Amino acid sequence: MIKYLVILLDDTSVSYCHYENNKAERKLISLEDLNEGIFYAMKENLSIQFVYPDYELPAEYKDAINTVDHSCVKPYAKGVKADVLVINDIDKLGNVDWQQDTAYVLRVDKSKLFAFYQNIISVLPKVMRLNVVLTDVETFTECDFDAYRKLLTELADVVKTEYVRGRIVQFNLLSDRIMLDAMNNCNAGVENITLATDGRFYICPGFYFAEDDADFGLGKAKFSVGDLKNGLDIKNSQLYRMTHAPICRKCDAYQCKRCVWLNRKTTYEVNTPSHEQCVVAHLERNVSRELLKGIREYGEFMPEKEIKEIDYIDPFNIVKD
Repeated sequence: MIKYLVILLDDTSVSYCHYENNKAERKLISLEDLNEGIFYAMKENLSIQFVYPDYELPAEYKDAINTVDHSCVKPYAKGVKADVLVINDIDKLGNVDWQQDTAYVLRVDKSKLFAFYQNIISVLPKVMRLNVVLTDVETFTECDFDAYRKLLTELADVVKTEYVRGRIVQFNLLSDRIMLDAMNNCNAGVENITLATDGRFYICPGFYFAEDDADFGLGKAKFSVGDLKNGLDIKNSQLYRMTHAPICRKCDAYQCKRCVWLNRKTTYEVNTPSHEQCVVAHLERNVSRELLKGIREYGEFMPEKEIKEIDYIDPFNIVKD
């Protein structure tokens, strides 16, 4: 059941997930479509999340946005206030003015993460929540997996120190799995849908910003799933649900985003993740398990929680066997 509507306010709206937005030309959603999108959300009882570009919106757009309860995602800049602020420079984390009531998304590729991951260490005690999103997870190699495991282990020591001090750290790569009892994925196409600047619906922003055949090999297909006039029209909608994801529904890497855009890009199936996405998620899961054990060495902590030991890092290996 759709619960959330993501509204892209401009073609240059900031990316907050795995997808890239390479559009450089500003194109605001029309004021008519914005108002119709807000009305659609109110009619369908959907919560709205507005995704902003890096420039000031016209007054009439601000007025329309303020007519409804919402959350907002904005690119980070000094003085900017938002529910979620997106940062694209891991090497410049030291220059960020951290706000305790704000969640942050750090988008980073693997080379910069491996080079500057220690910058995250000084950040974790300062933020309410930090989500790290890998922008090129599909390019990971076996050497990259080893490097990722090592940096997660080092970051886990920092998280453990904060927990022992009595501060609950919200860090998606490590703390989420400890807190979860079931899959908590992005659920694009199931619980949330996106309204783009062309007035049409998409499963998520990634499908709107896709570079056509460069991303999916399907010519000029733009993956629209309806519009404001005719409503949603998601073909084979069951494929976005956990019930039709035979690998994922048996998995316990609950913190995995199970990104359907990344699935589609790498395997051509929205319900089938790539080897790279699975391994990265299981490395996070396993280090989270060690983190939980480490915290318990200093006192009782979530005694009901158990993360079982497993002997694989890609569920497909079990299927093959």
